[in-house]
Amino acid sequence: MKFNIPDPVAFSIGSHPIYWYGILIAVAILLGTFLVLREAEKLKLNLDHVLNIILFGISAAFIGARLYYVIFQWSQYSRNPLEIFAVWHGGLAIHGGLLGGFLVGYLLLRKYRINVWQAFDIAAPSIILGQAIGRWGNFFNQEAYGYEVDPADLPWAMYIDGAYRHPTFLYESLWNLSIFIFLLWLRRRKWIYRGDVFLSYVVLYSAGRFIIEGFRTDSLMLTGSLRVAQLVSAVAIVIGLSLLYYRHRNKVDKADVG
Repeated sequence: MKFNIPDPVAFSIGSHPIYWYGILIAVAILLGTFLVLREAEKLKLNLDHVLNIILFGISAAFIGARLYYVIFQWSQYSRNPLEIFAVWHGGLAIHGGLLGGFLVGYLLLRKYRINVWQAFDIAAPSIILGQAIGRWGNFFNQEAYGYEVDPADLPWAMYIDGAYRHPTFLYESLWNLSIFIFLLWLRRRKWIYRGDVFLSYVVLYSAGRFIIEGFRTDSLMLTGSLRVAQLVSAVAIVIGLSLLYYRHRNKVDKADVG
């Protein structure tokens, strides 16, 4: 099987192209919002407050994702600063998006006096599902691919830039989808504590990202062979596991099962 790269433009409205990248992100946001609101309603949270948090959180996530990417690719954007605003060309770093979204979400949750761990547990499955969908935007934009391989050894290789390569976007999309299914199962268990779903998301996503990042050829780099995503993922795994251990050992905050 060979992945043939399609046109990144889905269709045009007059002279304005509509990109698959944007369509997939929009689908991810709409589906994620629906799932969050449905779960929030089951737990009898104020839906107006939840919707405000979603809207501001998504805005902060976009800004954070773009700034994070631009900072680590500044040598490229310094030559053409206007390209910073061309997000339809790609260049959204998920770690920056998560940092921006969760920071603003945390501040609004405190303002509305909603339990932060409970809210993050509600959001986690929707976020990882959105990441699974969004990775296909990388497919259409011909980015987030891996190093060269022999197609005889890797039947699902992607042909791009004149060579067969690991379809790392596919690996991460499937891993994220698996996490989504696991989180849906986990949040209905009666033995969990608040924060378990979110922290499981952090640990599992980071573990998968750490491994998959090693196959990529377009990673954001700190210096030499040190990849930004792998460093962030390693730190996230340690923090996530430590918090899970602490909260379970001290029996902190039993979860509400919707």
